Amino acid sequence: MNETRLFVLAALAKSGAMHGHQLRRDARLDRADLWSRVKPGSLYSALHRMEDEGLIRPLRTEQEGSLPARTVYEITDEGRRELMALRDEAFTEVDIRPDPVDLALAVCGDLDRELLRGYIEDRLAALRARGSRIEHQADRRWPDQSSADDLILDHARMRIQTEIDWHEKVLTDLVKLEVDGLSA
Repeated sequence: MNETRLFVLAALAKSGAMHGHQLRRDARLDRADLWSRVKPGSLYSALHRMEDEGLIRPLRTEQEGSLPARTVYEITDEGRRELMALRDEAFTEVDIRPDPVDLALAVCGDLDRELLRGYIEDRLAALRARGSRIEHQADRRWPDQSSADDLILDHARMRIQTEIDWHEKVLTDLVKLEVDGLSA
């Protein structure tokens, strides 16, 4: 599943022709980091690939003042078919990826318990900070925020809270790891 491709095609289908800077801005304003792995910096290379594949086409080049020239793109009929296929794939694919922390925990037998505690506490602090950012963003509704946007925010909140709960459990259960052979 290519989330960047889905984002670009959906944005062009919904909002009409745009240039890369507008797409980057929309990704930031739509808080794409909450609900996808879309990186604004990857949009330009994605635009070029999708143009090469016939999913989008350049309409015109615009230049305002001394700003660089910008190519305005629109979605093609083939791009609309790809959008439908990507959306269907996103709805049918259940993608809960393994977290590398699980593997690290499985092989941490030689790690000092306090060092491990520090790692877990640092991860917990990072998760809580991310949760705070999500709450801060949830408090600031944007003008066209929809019920779907509300559900996406709820999903982000719930996922972060589950991660926080699990990390707190790991901290509580560190004593069990010591019994299983973790260094004191």
